Amino acid sequence: MILWLWLCWGFSSSVAGQPDSELMARYLEAKLMADDSIMEQVARRVPRQAKFLQRLETRPRMSEFTVKSTIISRYAFTTVSCTMVNSGSEAREGVFEMQIPAAAFISNFTMSIGNKTYYGEVTGKEKKHGSDDKARQKKPPSPTDGKDNGYETFKASVFIPRKMQARFLLHYEELLQRRLGKYEYTVSIRPQQLVGRLRVEVNILENSGIVSLEVPPLRNSKHKGNGKVEGDVSPPPSTVVGHTKTLAKVTFNPSVVEQTRIARNGILGDFIIRYDVNRELSVGDVQILNGYFVHYFAPTDLPPLPKNVVFVLDSSASMVGTKLKQTKEALFTILQDLRPEDHFNIIGFSNRIKVWQQDRLVPVTPNNIRDAKKYIHNMSPTGGTNINGALQTGAKLLNDYIAQNDIDARTVSLIIFLTDGRPTVGETQSSKILSNTKDAIRDKFCLFTIGIGNDVDQKLLERMALENCGMTRHFQEDEDAASHLKGFYDEIGTPLLSDIRVDYPEDNVEQVTQNFFPNYFNGSEIIIAGKLINHTSDSLHVEVTASNSKKYILLKTDVAIDLPSRNDIRGVPGLEDGKGEKNYIERAWSYLTIKELLNSRLKSDDSQEKDYLMEKAKSMALTYNFVTPFTVLKMREAGLHSETPQEELISPSTDGIGEKLQSLQGHKAPPGIHRRQDKQRIKISKTSADGDPHFVIDFPSSKFSVCFNIDGEPGDILRLVSDHKESGVTVNGQLIGAPAPPNGHKKHRTYFSTITILSNKPERSYLEITPKRIILDDGERLLLSCDRSAVVQSSSLEVSISANSNITVTIRDTISFVILIHHYKKPAPYQRDHLGFYISNSKGLSSDSHGLLGQFLNHEVKLLQESLNTSRQQVGQNQTEAVKPNPMSTLKVKGRLVPVVWKQRRIYNGQQEVDCWFAKNNADKLIDGSYKDYLASHPFDTGTSFGTISSL
Repeated sequence: MILWLWLCWGFSSSVAGQPDSELMARYLEAKLMADDSIMEQVARRVPRQAKFLQRLETRPRMSEFTVKSTIISRYAFTTVSCTMVNSGSEAREGVFEMQIPAAAFISNFTMSIGNKTYYGEVTGKEKKHGSDDKARQKKPPSPTDGKDNGYETFKASVFIPRKMQARFLLHYEELLQRRLGKYEYTVSIRPQQLVGRLRVEVNILENSGIVSLEVPPLRNSKHKGNGKVEGDVSPPPSTVVGHTKTLAKVTFNPSVVEQTRIARNGILGDFIIRYDVNRELSVGDVQILNGYFVHYFAPTDLPPLPKNVVFVLDSSASMVGTKLKQTKEALFTILQDLRPEDHFNIIGFSNRIKVWQQDRLVPVTPNNIRDAKKYIHNMSPTGGTNINGALQTGAKLLNDYIAQNDIDARTVSLIIFLTDGRPTVGETQSSKILSNTKDAIRDKFCLFTIGIGNDVDQKLLERMALENCGMTRHFQEDEDAASHLKGFYDEIGTPLLSDIRVDYPEDNVEQVTQNFFPNYFNGSEIIIAGKLINHTSDSLHVEVTASNSKKYILLKTDVAIDLPSRNDIRGVPGLEDGKGEKNYIERAWSYLTIKELLNSRLKSDDSQEKDYLMEKAKSMALTYNFVTPFTVLKMREAGLHSETPQEELISPSTDGIGEKLQSLQGHKAPPGIHRRQDKQRIKISKTSADGDPHFVIDFPSSKFSVCFNIDGEPGDILRLVSDHKESGVTVNGQLIGAPAPPNGHKKHRTYFSTITILSNKPERSYLEITPKRIILDDGERLLLSCDRSAVVQSSSLEVSISANSNITVTIRDTISFVILIHHYKKPAPYQRDHLGFYISNSKGLSSDSHGLLGQFLNHEVKLLQESLNTSRQQVGQNQTEAVKPNPMSTLKVKGRLVPVVWKQRRIYNGQQEVDCWFAKNNADKLIDGSYKDYLASHPFDTGTSFGTISSL
């Protein structure tokens, strides 16, 4: 009676003021069933009480549906709140359904009915045996217990007493995966009725900085998983987006009328947020909190690796119609996106297997692409499905091509396999197909699988991809398969790195997740997490090794462990609620670890190992209160029936409808692979150009050094080393200007702002170095930051960066240059960040080498002592100690006499001094010609001989 009176009172008051949202929702839903034109009327009036009561439904009404999410460093905590009201005269069943991402773990569920509260408790699932297992495996998927496009349906039902309400509170967690350069967070808004109060609030905190935040239109089931929406790209109505550099808040709060305009049945669709974070080529983003760490690695600005790809396409009779048509459309676009350095082939299979180009992969040329399109166009659906034979043929084709053509290990080979059915011809037993496929591939390349429709054996496709370092997707028959296939190819079509390994000191960490990955694709992300065990260390050393095309890359850094101000979220606006969020890094680690255990169990054929992995995953899931395939959600009170998402396979598998991304494709580093030892630091010689700039040439055999200054103009490019004809090496340095110090004799100062190193043997390449970044281009451009330690190695060139300190460039192991980085925290007006250039090893430079420094590398200079009475005598090599006290002398250089004075000059970041004989007046007579003869016309001027200019 109390509830009934409240309803009447609420309705009466709404007539005088604004329409009550819940009553409006009821009226609209009832009216829309009979009258399509009601939309325009509802905004103007509210029906009378009697008319409204005639339309009261028997099912409980949903008065409130709220989703609040907190995303911290890609880890999302989501809480769904739903309130249902039974206004009927008898108890009625209320059903709460919520689609959640298949990759998410439910972490809590609570329900209140009247003044009673029921708590969900995660407990271990009892292992089933015998006929129960078989019955469960044969159970066909359904919309209530299956998976729909990478989503699962959580369902809880309860009888709500008359005139009372029930409130459902569901919590789940997930780690967002980066695809095509964006993280995508999705909330399913399908209350199946109009809701008086509907609100979605998402708070995002990314300390790296949020970029490219977007909220596309609501996505219905036909577009789900596509990632692209045609036509209107504006956010849903009532969406409000606000963000700073690191924080973002997105709300969606549609009124009843706005809901009606979107969908009259209350199935609005998916609310989506996409964003990315700032990143650079370095070891990535390592976050540490409360004894746990998570490491996100997603480098950019890398040249793509060449691909060797075999497309294996189902052309059986079941592909007739739209499926084969859309597959052809997608392949036409994919072929057009192949790069000139790629090689490919196509296999069509039914009960027969047809190879487009026998026993080879062909290069990407206009003629080959044209012929491939013709072959695909002429494919016709017929016969059965020989999955095993097709995969064996594709694997042999790729293996033979790799072996016969001596394929560079730094290319990426892969098979893309597509089918819509189950094996019906040849080998049909799944276990045999899996075994045969693994034996054929032998870890030499990756297999990516795609399933279309309801008849496909998605369990088989998923395990094949998982066992062979690939990914899998599953699409609905009525979906836009062409755009799905193209989107999937876009994810794997641009490999940037291969053989990625991430290392941490063994005495500092434990329980680290996968740390070896065969490939890194553009737009994706590698994630590793672990526990810290050395609590006395103040930093965590991180090393990443990988291959990129013809280069070997080593990135390393030390991450401060004590980072409370950066990673502690206490006090952050919008993130005040929830205890779990404060330990988000630990929960991200547990999430990744459980996923890894589930995947390992799925791949295992050993029953004892499977049991061990199951128990380990179950134990961790119970510790962190996660609902997994081995744990269930039970309620404390009787009378409540709860269904959790049914998972017949080990997550993240799917037996139902949908697509699946195997995002954790890494493996533990294989035995026998050891961390690459750091090379001993190359000793810096005295022969250098540094500072204003000050030049020093060391003559070890004569046991003295010579120094000079060059007073150039800002913008001048000085040729430091020129040996283009013989060794193929040229070094140029560009000057930047600065005001002269007060009371100085100079009108201005100059420093080296850029050092350019060019080499044309055995192939053309160049390095452009500034105090902030390095560009390495040997046909493929690579951008490196000077504030991160790294090593990049190719067949003839190695670049080693010591963060914010120096860069060592080694050419063919016989030539080494060291570039010092000079940074000023608080520079004076006459100071500029600049570079110093040092020659460490000149053995590979020829005797004809020239340049301001190069001309002295293979020539001796003799010192003639000036006595006090001006008599002159030649000084031998062993008599130089007697020369030091005399402040003035003369050098003999190529027959020229050069007056010099004794000086001390600071080098090596100003921390050391060198004694030298100083030649005045811009090294007049010391160098060949004048300093203007050493001016290059541009940074890439190679100057093949003294006074001659050419370009690389």
